[in-house]
Amino acid sequence: MTARRREIGTRWRRLPAARQALLALAHLRCGDTYAQLAAGFGIGIATAFRSIREAVDILATLAPSLAEAIKAIRAKAFVILDGTLLPIDRIAARQHGIIEVLAEEGLRCWADKAYQGAGGTVRVPFRGRRLKRWKRRHNTTHAKIRCLGEQAMATLKGWRLLRKLRCSTNRITDVVKAVLVLHHHASA
Repeated sequence: MTARRREIGTRWRRLPAARQALLALAHLRCGDTYAQLAAGFGIGIATAFRSIREAVDILATLAPSLAEAIKAIRAKAFVILDGTLLPIDRIAARQHGIIEVLAEEGLRCWADKAYQGAGGTVRVPFRGRRLKRWKRRHNTTHAKIRCLGEQAMATLKGWRLLRKLRCSTNRITDVVKAVLVLHHHASA
């Protein structure tokens, strides 16, 4: 935060860099509204909004882009693809083209039943109640492979902000990237 402030030439701020970081962390981890955070930190709502937005933008730049992630994935045996619906109080939806990029790169991908019909290199479990034994075994093996992806999604949902987003759909990617950077930093 301090480096960013020097970069943009800010003379002073209502919050020191450490308090701004704490404000952003409280917002991302607890999902408190800007009004609640402003009251708790003794600042205005607009200041809370600006401070959090700036911190999220800084953190999001530290996350790998899709191209960087694909480059790192090439060295792996396969990819576990798991998505989730994030509740949001806005209407628009977004798609990133991840499946298309994985197919172009020829990367094998294990996904859940929601990706049925995705095609390309995406492998999904068989559907149905009365499956033949070999299909049940396939589904069991598939689930064992995908369990790490499920655990990762459960961990990310531990960040309360991701349980109910109150931002523009254009900001969701940066918010998730910021959470990912913080999570990886805490896990290291």
